[in-house]
Amino acid sequence: MKLLKYCILLLTFVNLFSCLGDNSIPEPQTEADILQYIEDNNLNAQKSSTGLYYVINNEGSGARPTSTSNVTVSYKGYFLNGTVFDQSDENGISFGLNQVIAGWTEGITYFKEGGDGILLVPYNLGYGISDYNGIPGGSVLVFDINLISVN
Repeated sequence: MKLLKYCILLLTFVNLFSCLGDNSIPEPQTEADILQYIEDNNLNAQKSSTGLYYVINNEGSGARPTSTSNVTVSYKGYFLNGTVFDQSDENGISFGLNQVIAGWTEGITYFKEGGDGILLVPYNLGYGISDYNGIPGGSVLVFDINLISVN
């Protein structure tokens, strides 16, 4: 009878601890996920040497920023599943390209003033492997970009 009580107690603990949830870290999204998104959305994307994918819908005709320029950009940021996580209004926001994620520092320099397109930012050029401000770690980030001005 004692053995039965210990077995029930052991099973209770096992059951209790198995219900605490899965604390595993999700797998980061990969280049294959980006390529699938490009295919699914029929995009004509280019890949840079860093792994950034970008689409230039309109190159623009004004000044081209450098990686240290101050720019004004309107944007919409979303995940590969289409969920929007951030966006500016049509007037955009101003910032130094050396103060943002690496995907923007590099990607926005592919446009001239008045240009627009899409940046597909792998996690290593975005917020990395750790969760950041509501963005799950390892996420590919997609941005619709309109470079309003180089300030």
